[in-house]
Amino acid sequence: MFRKPGSSGGVVWPCAACKLLRRRCAQNCIFAPYFPADEPQKFANVHRVFGASNVNKLLQEVPVGQRTDAVSSLVYEANARVRDPVYGCVAAISSLQRQINILHAQLALAQAEMVRIRLRHASYVARSSTAATIAVTPLTGGTSSSATTTPSDVALADIATAKPLFSYDMLLEHAHGGQPMWSY
Repeated sequence: MFRKPGSSGGVVWPCAACKLLRRRCAQNCIFAPYFPADEPQKFANVHRVFGASNVNKLLQEVPVGQRTDAVSSLVYEANARVRDPVYGCVAAISSLQRQINILHAQLALAQAEMVRIRLRHASYVARSSTAATIAVTPLTGGTSSSATTTPSDVALADIATAKPLFSYDMLLEHAHGGQPMWSY
């Protein structure tokens, strides 16, 4: 039960729940602290999805200190159910889970690309030092053991020059079926 702003008299506004249910709002109305008169749609959605009787029972069973959180959860679920009657909050959770999976895949691709770049750089540095050693060796007239090519050098060179198997665009298009990743 709320007093009309700016009035000192006995004019009382009922809470949104009592107003919607067309009943007199009592002093100890369980809905009044959580469904103020200036937010009628908040209770309307909760009532449409859960029913006033069920919400009343639920609020009576929940400790007073946790009722605000309970009402917040009810309002969120009711609003989600109004938007999507079949899935409700699950649709939002599923969408976020898909986005997380896509981002994990993108992260894995980025990390693989970083490894490939590091290997390419290591191979380049190894070839540069080998080329510098070979260039110096003819001047001295001898051969250097560092000028010999090992199988690991060949493998590094093959890995460093390899092209990536997947492109980022291909991953994004495949994951979303050609639809944009972020929808509002």
